[in-house]
Amino acid sequence: MSFSFTNKKLSITDYNDKNNGKVKFLTALTTGASIAAISALSMAAPTIASAKDIQPSSADYTFTIEDKYKGTATRALDKSGNTWKYNVDARVAGIASAAQHSTFTINGNAVIPTQASTTYKLLGIGRTHKLDFNPRGKKVVSNYRGKSTTLNMAQQAFDDLSLEVQIRQDLLNGRFSGNYYMAKHDKIEKTPFKKSGNTKITVPAGTFDTVRVDRIHDDNSRSTSFWLAPSLDYLPVKVSQINDGKKMDLELSKVN
Repeated sequence: MSFSFTNKKLSITDYNDKNNGKVKFLTALTTGASIAAISALSMAAPTIASAKDIQPSSADYTFTIEDKYKGTATRALDKSGNTWKYNVDARVAGIASAAQHSTFTINGNAVIPTQASTTYKLLGIGRTHKLDFNPRGKKVVSNYRGKSTTLNMAQQAFDDLSLEVQIRQDLLNGRFSGNYYMAKHDKIEKTPFKKSGNTKITVPAGTFDTVRVDRIHDDNSRSTSFWLAPSLDYLPVKVSQINDGKKMDLELSKVN
């Protein structure tokens, strides 16, 4: 979903998926608060008895886009029995909002998604993308703009939020590989990441020791960096994203 800044105002006429030259405004609301990554483990990966699991959590964030638009985001990870639910809500008051929801299980170190949805709204107009995962059948059904597409899942593919949990699981258990995949509207896309060292950073929530993880983009005009805190099960403390020269920064403001 693409949204532009025209004469310092959001232009509703830029509500066009094929307009790749425009800043992906509402995508930044959610991807800024989540990591699009999965483990390269096979879908039949055995249970790892000693694997550590991330813990349920709730956190608040603030973000800015182009130093002009300011917003807030909340992220809540809950567990009931063997089912995990992850919800992210973000908004720029009076202008735009985005919401992501993901349901999955964790088997050993492997995160196994079942359903996910992402909804974007700009000035009251929006769209929703839904994913239904069938790990046994090695399929993902993508529903977007009234079209249903069945994707073959040769490797385990994930939505944004369950992918974030997978990469956090990998870091927690010393299994980070950098080889990841992501389910899109009409395809499953390889999405590689790399670790770029350790650093201490200060955000509104405090000062944290972090591991920096960068997404590797094919397009040199894009960059995405995450600073993850080991003390918080590698929860994102800061995210910085540049897309077509437009910058978005997100920082942790409170751990609930």
